[in-house]
Amino acid sequence: MSGTREFIWLDGGLVPAGDARVSVKTHSLHYGTAVFEGIRGYYNSDQLFVFRLREHCERLIASGGMIHLDIPFSAGDIFRGVIELLRRNGFRRSVYIRPIAFVGEGDIRLDFRKHPKQVAIFAVPFDAYFERSGLRVCISSWRRVSQSSMIPRSKAAGNYLNSSVATIEAKLAGYDEALLLDEEGRVSEGPGQNLFMVSGGALVTPPVYSAILEGITRQTVITIAKESGREVQERPIDRSELYTAEEVFLTGTAAGIEAVLEIDGREVSGAQPGKVTKNLEASYSDIVTGRSTRHASWLTPVYETT
Repeated sequence: MSGTREFIWLDGGLVPAGDARVSVKTHSLHYGTAVFEGIRGYYNSDQLFVFRLREHCERLIASGGMIHLDIPFSAGDIFRGVIELLRRNGFRRSVYIRPIAFVGEGDIRLDFRKHPKQVAIFAVPFDAYFERSGLRVCISSWRRVSQSSMIPRSKAAGNYLNSSVATIEAKLAGYDEALLLDEEGRVSEGPGQNLFMVSGGALVTPPVYSAILEGITRQTVITIAKESGREVQERPIDRSELYTAEEVFLTGTAAGIEAVLEIDGREVSGAQPGKVTKNLEASYSDIVTGRSTRHASWLTPVYETT
């Protein structure tokens, strides 16, 4: 960042980070009544490209609507707020961007519809989510939050307690990450990532009704794979299918595309990233950094060029 002063976008304007404060009586602090997005900005050749910013802003609004959280800004307002924030902070490296809409200070009642709603956006330097490339994962004893008890397709803060306990369980057992099953015992997703496997040459990923979040990176991978002529199947996946899959990888805004090399002590693809995974990762990397002009509309440049 330029200088040392960090700025946060809060309720429509930029404020110094130290002044971006909320009350301990904030409703979302107590009940998880918030929705958020994770967005990546990739720095390359003196330009910072924000990946699929419009889709992320639209999903934030949709997530709020699903849980009765009416966000007092439009997707366009948040889009412009992200760009304003990045320019003011002067980032000259890759970043992770976090817009969050939350229920503000009110009483202790669970019905928050009449409580004030707030929106904040911050960004931090960011390179890689996982500590190493190539993951050892395990099936969690915790099930993915059920569609009959919550709304998994809403990126709601409260849903992520489920993700946190699954992640901690996996790490305490010596693994890099967890995989969660849905209430029917089928494969759902990682705590913060969607899952793909290669089976019979086809790319297979769980459907929306397996309690997944409809990931923007997931949809990007599906598009890239279809363009390359690969068959893509969205269907239920049994746990045992993962043990015989040709390749397995995770996708997410923070994670990008990350190969899974071991599941429950069983090697995948000879404990090496497979050919399909590597090809998709290379194509994805070229697109998000602007090295490829393919899908240039997915990128929003932050800085004006002369």
